[in-house]
Amino acid sequence: MHSNAATGTADQGARNGSWFVIQTLSNKEQGVKRYIDRYLVENELEDTIFEVLIPTETVSEVKNGKKTQRARKLYPGYVFIHMRLYDENDQLNQKAWYFINGADGVIGFAGGSKNPAPLKKEEIDRILLQVAEAEGKEVPKVQYEVGEEVKITDGPFLNLNGRIDEIDPDRGKLKISVSIFGRFTPVELEYWQVERIVEEKN
Repeated sequence: MHSNAATGTADQGARNGSWFVIQTLSNKEQGVKRYIDRYLVENELEDTIFEVLIPTETVSEVKNGKKTQRARKLYPGYVFIHMRLYDENDQLNQKAWYFINGADGVIGFAGGSKNPAPLKKEEIDRILLQVAEAEGKEVPKVQYEVGEEVKITDGPFLNLNGRIDEIDPDRGKLKISVSIFGRFTPVELEYWQVERIVEEKN
């Protein structure tokens, strides 16, 4: 029997649903989401399963002078699903449970395979906040440090070296001192416009 302590109250859970965590095989997260989204209506579960979420952030890097972006999963191997897994009598919805566990790539529900416990409110709130904060932002693949020497790969100071004076992670900007005509000049660049200097080994 699933306890009401985890869901708040059975009646509230039946009306609004709760967030559960699905564990998947590596790199199968998107396939699981597509399967659930695709066959939801066909299995008459649209009133039971409300949302399938894979939290991601946008990672940027420069390869061969070209900026590339990709989505990086914040929780690899996990899919979050908002659903009513228990009815008003706190009984497991067998149809929904078998539907999700039957998806290719699904290992099972986290928090108990037979009677999974939902995420606590503060847990899902933290995850949803992460998703909201990551939206529209780029995270550099390479993390830099103040005082580090870097090579500029884009813009008017192309191929010049500089020293990082300030890092602004919220804006994705670096303040760099560049030596021009024997004088240090501060310039502001984006993360992807520089690269780490790799010392050549003899």
